[in-house]
Amino acid sequence: MLDFMPVNTPNSSVIRIVEGVRGTISMRCDIVLRFDYGLIRPLVTTSATETTITAGSLRVVLRTTIPVTVSPERIEAQFDIVAGQRITFSMTCANWVDPFPEALDPAALLTATEQFWRKWISRFTKQVVEPDAVRRSLLTLKALIHHQTGGLVAAPTLGLPETPGGSLNWDYRFCWLRDATFTLTALLNAGYHEEATEWYKWLLRAAGSSAEHLQVLYRVDGSRSVHEYELPWLSGYERSRPVRAGNAAAAQGQLDIFGEVIDALSLAARAGIKPPPHDIDLQMALVDHIEVIWEQPDKGLWEARGEARNYTYSRVMAWVGIDRFIHNPKARAHVKPARARHLRALAKCIHDQVCTDGYDGERGHFVEYYGSSFVDGSLLLLPLVGFLPIDDPRIAATIDAVEKELMDDGLIRRRHATSTGEQEGAFIPCACWLADCRAMQGRPQEARKLLTRVLEVRNDVGLLAEEYDIARKRLLGNFPQALSHLALVNTELQLSGSVLQRDGG
Repeated sequence: MLDFMPVNTPNSSVIRIVEGVRGTISMRCDIVLRFDYGLIRPLVTTSATETTITAGSLRVVLRTTIPVTVSPERIEAQFDIVAGQRITFSMTCANWVDPFPEALDPAALLTATEQFWRKWISRFTKQVVEPDAVRRSLLTLKALIHHQTGGLVAAPTLGLPETPGGSLNWDYRFCWLRDATFTLTALLNAGYHEEATEWYKWLLRAAGSSAEHLQVLYRVDGSRSVHEYELPWLSGYERSRPVRAGNAAAAQGQLDIFGEVIDALSLAARAGIKPPPHDIDLQMALVDHIEVIWEQPDKGLWEARGEARNYTYSRVMAWVGIDRFIHNPKARAHVKPARARHLRALAKCIHDQVCTDGYDGERGHFVEYYGSSFVDGSLLLLPLVGFLPIDDPRIAATIDAVEKELMDDGLIRRRHATSTGEQEGAFIPCACWLADCRAMQGRPQEARKLLTRVLEVRNDVGLLAEEYDIARKRLLGNFPQALSHLALVNTELQLSGSVLQRDGG
């Protein structure tokens, strides 16, 4: 049995090809479609050539080479398949106002789809130690990129729990600005300049020019409506409730995203992506906004739903935003000398504050937020963004503390505990970030060991979620997770040769 989604067709479709290999097999097909997250039972009609399932603005057209039986509850078929026989099913979704979907040629579309993906991945020619793992991650990332808008969704799912049976169930079917530089770095270093450019264009469209209204995340088309609401009629995956659609994190105050956007634009410029004329206006607006808000507490990288705090990483990214801007040759042509001096002083002020208030002198390492005594996984990014050199004793001690306090069975937990008291799994990207740090320290064997551990927790087809449950030996959270695959690609490429870094150099 082979399932695939064809490429370059007018509508979204899923095709299943059932092929007999030997003997005779009796099989049953059972299709139960529900719309609006299972709430709406559709209208089902059938003809000699297709079955149409409609509800609201959508219709799904089912075509198959065998007869089906239709009832108000389901679509069923029973059949025998013999050696050498092929039975096909195609299911196409379209808006009701669009033309009725035409019949598909499953065999031709299978050939075209295989050719598309083989041709695309053949562009990856970098010499790496784990080429199959990188190819699988790149294919996954490509599948998460909307082919029309260039937006990369964090994951194609909602409601897959970070804690089975718990309440940490989020909707990840959106594009996070925080992923911008991770995405550009992975795509550019892997040789996918076209995809990187389309993501860069998506970022500029989504951001617009109003810095004070920048959101944490957007829909894949760049629109802003991501209202979060609960779906109480759903029992949830493994009874993990509530099930939520939309994501309230979009409205959170998260200081790091402003620096992230400027960092991404800086990286794109260094990679040779030609910026539009208005990109400098956006950067100037972002810098002005950072200057106003940089001392305000926020919800941080981990999108805490509790108290706002002075997160160390958030302040570091405020510094990154100012630093990248003042080192941008294009910015120097648009900023008066007095303003440039002021911004340099502001960058130093932020840097000094982080080094004082975000650092625990007694323990000798940076901390998750001002006043805390704990490290967290975000601190591994400090040397990666160039906040301090990798050989700075404060950085070295922080990296060691993260490994000592947060490592569990070769993986890294992002925090000591969640705000809800629910125990999360290990956060997979953090192991890759620690590997990046070890590689920068000239410790490639330790870095390779960390990455190997990440490869070990992939599923049978090489996919990763956001987290891993070490006790139960299972992936946790929405799946597949773009950030995990971005981290894997970036780390493997760094371990295998010279790459474009996000440290502003």
